[in-house]
Amino acid sequence: MNGLAAFGLWAQKNRWVWSAIGVLLLWLVLSVVTNRFSLSSLSGIMLSASFLTVVGIGQMFVVTTGRGNIDLSVASVITLSAFVALLTIKGQDANLAIGVSATILLGLAVGGLNSLLVVGLNIPAIIATLATGYVLATATLLSNRAIAGFAVSPLLKTLATGRIAGVPIMAAIAIVGVAATSFVLRYTVFGQLLSAVGQNRTAARLAAIRNNRVIASAFIISSVLASLNGLLLGAYIGGAFLEMGQPYLLQSIAAVVLGGTLIFGGSASAVGTLFASILLILIVTTMQIVGLPPGAQDIVQGIVVIFVLALAGRQVLSRRAADDDRTLESEPNAAAVRRE
Repeated sequence: MNGLAAFGLWAQKNRWVWSAIGVLLLWLVLSVVTNRFSLSSLSGIMLSASFLTVVGIGQMFVVTTGRGNIDLSVASVITLSAFVALLTIKGQDANLAIGVSATILLGLAVGGLNSLLVVGLNIPAIIATLATGYVLATATLLSNRAIAGFAVSPLLKTLATGRIAGVPIMAAIAIVGVAATSFVLRYTVFGQLLSAVGQNRTAARLAAIRNNRVIASAFIISSVLASLNGLLLGAYIGGAFLEMGQPYLLQSIAAVVLGGTLIFGGSASAVGTLFASILLILIVTTMQIVGLPPGAQDIVQGIVVIFVLALAGRQVLSRRAADDDRTLESEPNAAAVRRE
């Protein structure tokens, strides 16, 4: 086996490598073309990518449960949690515990509602979470009317914008979160159950796995992380505004898919989500340098997602065809064993 074939086999098991290569190539191109990119600019991109990574990790848990599950309520959760944080913290560190608790409770409530709709009422996840997002949008409008002004807790502002030895604190938080998620997926019972449910729910149920609990947990994790992301994002921008979470809807899905998580479920990559988040921020930065309007930027990102989904679909079809071929090859052998 030559080196290229060996790399191909390794890359099949470590799909995050493609997003990492994309980051490296695009970074080199931008560095050569603009002559402005350096380690300091990379830290700024890492800071922006950190917020996307947090919500992307939550989206990854939902996608891993399979059957095309996607959480479309994350954008509304991010926006509403930013308003809730401002209303409860009121710019004072003394109220920080109350504000964090309120945002976490918001995430738990939204995740519980999504779980009830998807698991309890068997409503498709896309429809259920979209409906939840509309409800949250109304709550956001009411919160926008109730807020008197923008004041951010100094400690929260430091977490969202501060740096240690030139490294953004938010980037360090995101990296620690990715490491913890990777540990959960690989070495814990919950991670194994999540993969089993995403790969084959019928087989998981026959193995005495409580599918509904696993799926509900994924939606709750997604909502809580989106809520915490809104809390930190509000501190980063110094306030909150309507639709502030909207860019993260498409980008969170794109980060999950580009990062190597199978859109059909059963296999996730937290490291890939991190690299894909950086790649998406670099793509957006490139489009801004070129001067594309925001609408065109959304179109480009949508094309990227469609392209990756098409490739993922072809891989799944090829894998199923290979499995069918192996099944057909084994049937004559099985018949011969039965005759003997």
